[in-house]
Amino acid sequence: MAMRFRITTLLMAPLLALGLLQAAPATAQGGPLRITITDGVIEPLPFAAPVFQAETPASSQAAANVTGVIAADLVGTGLFRQLSPSSFISPFTSFAAPIAYPDWRAINAQALIVGAVAVNGDQITVKFRLFDVFAGTEMGDGMQLAGSVGGWRRIAHKVADQVYQRITGEGAYFDSRIVYVAESGPKDARQKRLAIMDYDGANTQYLTDSGSIVLAPRFSPTGDRVLYTSYATGFPQIYMMNVSAVSQQQIATPPGEMAFSPRFSQDGRQVIYSLINGGNTDLYRTDLATGQSERLTDAPSIETAPSLSPDGSKIVFESDRSGTQQLYVMSVNGGEPTRISFGDGKYSTPVWSPRGDLIAFTKQNAGRFHIGVMRTDGSEERLLTASFLDEGPTWAPNGRVIMFSRESQGADGTSSLYTVDVSGRNLRQVPTPTGASDPSWGPLQP
Repeated sequence: MAMRFRITTLLMAPLLALGLLQAAPATAQGGPLRITITDGVIEPLPFAAPVFQAETPASSQAAANVTGVIAADLVGTGLFRQLSPSSFISPFTSFAAPIAYPDWRAINAQALIVGAVAVNGDQITVKFRLFDVFAGTEMGDGMQLAGSVGGWRRIAHKVADQVYQRITGEGAYFDSRIVYVAESGPKDARQKRLAIMDYDGANTQYLTDSGSIVLAPRFSPTGDRVLYTSYATGFPQIYMMNVSAVSQQQIATPPGEMAFSPRFSQDGRQVIYSLINGGNTDLYRTDLATGQSERLTDAPSIETAPSLSPDGSKIVFESDRSGTQQLYVMSVNGGEPTRISFGDGKYSTPVWSPRGDLIAFTKQNAGRFHIGVMRTDGSEERLLTASFLDEGPTWAPNGRVIMFSRESQGADGTSSLYTVDVSGRNLRQVPTPTGASDPSWGPLQP
């Protein structure tokens, strides 16, 4: 069900822009609170988040729940460290009460988040304020959000997003969803169905049953539709699902043996995918409104896993035209592609960053699989992970975090979802009810 939020105050502009990760704490002399990110070593910024005030009798549990999700979101980035309530000197008794900055400085709280929650019937209202403790100032104006009680987690994510943005200058990403393949059963008879969840693994819903194998779901730019590959007919074909209505339709493609690996265009009006015809695998594009299709590559090699640049002008894809799987970039309208990967090993599943500056990929080399990133011209390649099998990267809406699937070794190996910062630090497993693979990170929810 769609939710509407009421925001009563506009936020201040971000404090700073980020590079790669290192935290620079505020000084006791009152310098501005900030996290300056420069490399892969970080001292998380300590913050205090007293349990939000319950402003109505029915609000106590909701206040504790909201506070807990906000803190978990911030700590989960690896940039923040929550101070224990047992260390607090000043009690938090009123949302509007003056802040006793010396008491918070004494426990080295550099940021302070205070808030209040009111539950009235099926409606919940959350308001918060953020303070730079060492500077002794409030960071922007307060903010209030309202929605249905059942959507309290979304409101908490929105509050955490605003705190994160104000301190780091990065874009928001907590109030977003993941569509993925939920896996169950033994490895030689694994059941695979589509599932959708909040970015942190909460609120899992299943979109398809386990009657047929599904692969590689991909969100539309607006998050209302999902493309995926299904074996319902016995061989792979592309389907599109409306997420809210859980209705689906097959995408019309030219005659061929198999169609797979689809992605939406940046305007959501077209689908780019791979099609096998006469033993040859090329990239095609289909207009969703007219059903008209166009062939984009024509080579005896295998072209697959297309991903469009944020401006919609280019496609990165994998091809074995050089003899091994490598990454290539070409115009969205086709033409001669340019190879961008030249390291040892095989490259696959490239995905363009929402910022347009990096391409994430899977790399196989020397018996190990890696998730890596490189510039769009192939320079500055960096490997972020290494394991028995890491694959299928997808970007957070702000281009800061990558999610991927990792399969454990062994005859009964299972897949799980993980996130890692673009710097290669803060590797974390995402909780899911079953095995999970093929994640696709959707946009921020409206």
